[in-house]
Order: sequence, then structure tokens, then C-alpha cells
Amino acid sequence: MNRSELLYGAEGMESLRRARVIVFGCGGVGSWCAEALARTGVGHISLVDFDAVDVSNLNRQLPATRLTIGQPKVEALAERLRTVCDAEIVALERRYTQADAEAFGLEDYDAVIDAIDSVADKAALMLHVASLSRPRLFSSMGAARRIDPAQVKDGEFWKVRGCPLARALRDRFKKDGTFPARKIRCVYSEEAPKGEPKGSGMAVTATFGMHLAALAINWLAYANKMPAAPLKCNK
Repeated sequence: MNRSELLYGAEGMESLRRARVIVFGCGGVGSWCAEALARTGVGHISLVDFDAVDVSNLNRQLPATRLTIGQPKVEALAERLRTVCDAEIVALERRYTQADAEAFGLEDYDAVIDAIDSVADKAALMLHVASLSRPRLFSSMGAARRIDPAQVKDGEFWKVRGCPLARALRDRFKKDGTFPARKIRCVYSEEAPKGEPKGSGMAVTATFGMHLAALAINWLAYANKMPAAPLKCNK
């Protein structure tokens, strides 16, 4: 019997097999999240990223090898995932922006993984998904400049502390006077950022990705029929 089925049960595995998940951002966080989703049995995974594999990605990103440098990240990642599972893998080499939000058809998905780096694009995705009734959003906050995976945790967006990216997003929402209509579960770290602005390592970014995957998998296997909680926060 499949080891995942021993954990989630036949009903849980059937829910995962029927699930449709879209992952925005296939770098140090999103790529590892996609790997866990695929290996656990999610039936459909769409991968969205507009970037190509670069030599600077070798230290932390799943699709990055010396053989894939220059290839689109989504294509390299999709090729890998197809070698380890029977899921339907769709590679979308494009960028999510507010202008083309409707083109992704997010109403057709059960879960959305947000591993986007851009504050503007991430804010647009959070607002858009929260306005929809069906998909549940799981969002990564800043994983760079951290070295301690033990400090990675999850919480509701408005309660995230110690994360400059979460603070920048909240400031943006307050300045624009527009707020997500539902609560958003986030993965973040309370560790104070270290090193240079672009410094990041696999131990923490992969932990973020696996944590996101666990949240999504547990939701899909056990609780995806529960109603989404309305947003209640002190804006």
C-alpha cells in the first residue's frame, strides 16, 4: 500500500487525487512545495513562473542543476515532477500580475500556493484569491536572509510578526485602503534577517516550501469542504 495512503487514508488520498493546485513562483520555496504536493498524490499541479534557471539558483532551487541552466524554471520543474508521479503537470511560463489575474481561472482550483517575490504581484494575488469563494490560499512570506529552519511557523497574515515582507504588504493594503476579504494562512519566520538582501539558503527556503505543502495537503485531504473564515482583523 502507498505510504501516503497509510497516513491519509483512502478517502484522503482520493481527495488529493481529485484536487487541483496552482503554484505561483517556482524558486527556492515554490519548487519544494510542488515536489511535496506531487509526491503526496495531488492529481493536478499547475506551475507558474516567468524566470529561467540561473547559476545563482543552484544553492537552493529544486529545478536548478548545471544541466538546466538557461531553461525555463517551470519546464525544468515539470520535467522532474513527471518522473516521480502520475499527476497532470501544467507548466505556465508567465508572470502573475493584477492586469491578467482573470486569465489563470483560479476559480477552477482548490488551492493556490503563493511563493511570489514581488510585493505588487503578491498583494494582487492575495486580494484576488481572497475575493473568490472556492480556492484556499496558502502564502509564503519572506524566506531570505534566515538561517534557522526551527523558527519557521505558520499563522494568519495579520498576525505575522518579525517579517519585513508581511509588513510591506500590510502597509500597501492600508495605503490603498483595500484588504483581503478572507483570512490567509501564511508561512513565515520570526528570525531577524541576516546577511545581504539577496542572501538565502536551501535549509530555510525548502522548509518554507514543505510547510506550505503540508498546510495545503492537510486542507485538501481533511478539511476542504469547510467554509472559509471571514476576515476579522484590526486594520
